[in-house]
Amino acid sequence: MANSLSFLLALSLLAFSPLCFCHKTPGGYLYPQFYDRSCPRAKEIVKSVVAKAVARETRMAASLLRLHFHDCFVKGCDASILLDSSQNVITEKMSVPNQNSARGFEVIDEIKSALEKECPSTVSCADILALAARDSTVLTGGPNWEVPLGRRDSRGASLSGSNSNIPAPNNTFQTILTKFKLKKLDIVDLVALSGSHTIGNARCTTFRQRLYIQSGNGLADFTLDQSFAAQLRTRCPRSGGDQNLFVMDFVSPTKFDNSYFKNLLASKGLLNSDEVLVTKSQVSKQLVQQYAENNELFFEQFAKSMVKMGNISPITGSSGEIRKSCRKVNS
Repeated sequence: MANSLSFLLALSLLAFSPLCFCHKTPGGYLYPQFYDRSCPRAKEIVKSVVAKAVARETRMAASLLRLHFHDCFVKGCDASILLDSSQNVITEKMSVPNQNSARGFEVIDEIKSALEKECPSTVSCADILALAARDSTVLTGGPNWEVPLGRRDSRGASLSGSNSNIPAPNNTFQTILTKFKLKKLDIVDLVALSGSHTIGNARCTTFRQRLYIQSGNGLADFTLDQSFAAQLRTRCPRSGGDQNLFVMDFVSPTKFDNSYFKNLLASKGLLNSDEVLVTKSQVSKQLVQQYAENNELFFEQFAKSMVKMGNISPITGSSGEIRKSCRKVNS
């Protein structure tokens, strides 16, 4: 009888334990059930608003996914990217990686407004970003995953951090890998998360250097398929057209799949930061080949890497705050 009671007690403890999906941070735990009591409809509300936004504009899925990435690589996943400039804040929105390219802020505002009506001062903007990134991935055909929750919002931003920490399209492979390693992400995470480029667009200015002759030494980048490069030059001239948009996956630009990796193997990766995955590291090239051959394997690793990225230095416990507006700190 005593053994039976002990077994039942163990089962009951497991039922309420976040062990399966929780992630320990210096300040506490992140776990998917964080809002189950305080705001039971939180996930449903986020998903609904994101679905409407993506239905209006498919590109928004990639934009919301990118916001989460650009947030986490600066000061951790704390919604600092959402803050507008104020007396005490210099916004990250004006950094080189974000200016004229980071978007989706109005969608985050819409989600926050709906959540404030449902459960005031409860759901953080940082958690909204994490959920919106997952929902955007799923809505475009990508993998699903449990999002650990419980992040709190920062009271500040870092323009310098945004300029220096976010991997850039023209960074070398080693520079990109170093930026990932500084966030405790490895080469597997780098290749898998780069797969998010299967959706979304890039501006002409981010890859122009690959298209034109440099210093009379021929084309800037022979790793780019030359017929593909010729097509790109029709809308990305030597000068002007900086903001012209190009799909990053020309095979299935609005579907989250492994076509991105197949494109890389065909020398048709749009950005230099894409192409270096197959030209500068044998390890990353092997990963690209594996994901190109096995979509399920890519999906599985992408989900794991997104959870890992979402766990970069979150603010938890009583630190930070739950912003009432994602664009400004509470007064």
